[in-house]
Amino acid sequence: LRRQRQMCIRDSFTGVCTALVTPMINGEVNYPMLERLIARQLEGGIRALVLCGTTGEAPTLTDEEKISIISRAKQVTGDDCLIIAGTGSNDTSHAVRLSRQAQEAGADAVLVVSPYYNKATPEGLCLHYQAVALSVQLPVVVYNVPSRTGVDIPVSVYRELAAMDNIAGVKEATGDMKKILSIRAQCPAHFRLWSGCDELTVPTLALGGMGVISVLSNLYPEMTQTMVNAGLDGDFDTAADLQIRFEPIIRALFSQPNPIPVKAAMKQMGFDCGEPRLPLTPASHQLVAKLGTLLQTT
Repeated sequence: LRRQRQMCIRDSFTGVCTALVTPMINGEVNYPMLERLIARQLEGGIRALVLCGTTGEAPTLTDEEKISIISRAKQVTGDDCLIIAGTGSNDTSHAVRLSRQAQEAGADAVLVVSPYYNKATPEGLCLHYQAVALSVQLPVVVYNVPSRTGVDIPVSVYRELAAMDNIAGVKEATGDMKKILSIRAQCPAHFRLWSGCDELTVPTLALGGMGVISVLSNLYPEMTQTMVNAGLDGDFDTAADLQIRFEPIIRALFSQPNPIPVKAAMKQMGFDCGEPRLPLTPASHQLVAKLGTLLQTT
């Protein structure tokens, strides 16, 4: 049953998946707060979480911390929520090893960012993702975020990867709607597309996207779901109204490197998730004040 559930992510992972922050206290993972955050997401109706991704400060988490976070989260959620583990690396063997460990820890899928710094060729990108997919019995979600990795995965790579049964699709975070259109036009229907940019959630849904992997839903899980569900149901008047309503807070959440702003906003909402680990620094006083105003008016 677990195997069937894992491989059905293409059908079941629609709507909102929260890219959860990693709460810290005195520089260490704050597990009691992690459980509070997960409980809040479940109460808000969220049924998929990305852990140890960009928003979760993956670059400064140790492998041991990542596996501990995944394991603890799965213990809390049971079968009530999909746990999607960030297991990417610029070292293919490391990504393979971490993906296997995440599977053993109870993850339902893995989110694998494209190799950063190396500047892999399209062939290298294909081989990297194929190696990860062959190493696990989990769905693999490709994560394309060239603003952080330095490489924009070509659509031709997606077409090739779509031939693998357990490569579910892509979290596309280019912010380029032409790229979104090209993916939908050139890739098979079973290769799913999720928005990786909160500001483009509704436009992506209009082009056949399955949902969003969201930073915003850390703050507003219920309202983000209302927006996405409206889009999925074809009610783009409601979805667009909410997208426009959220625009100022989304802009603020990405005015400094993620997750600096969202951690500051969470604290103002009563969820002190601590400061990000260096080299990221706390939000500026000006941003904290701006977030406070936006949280009162959104």
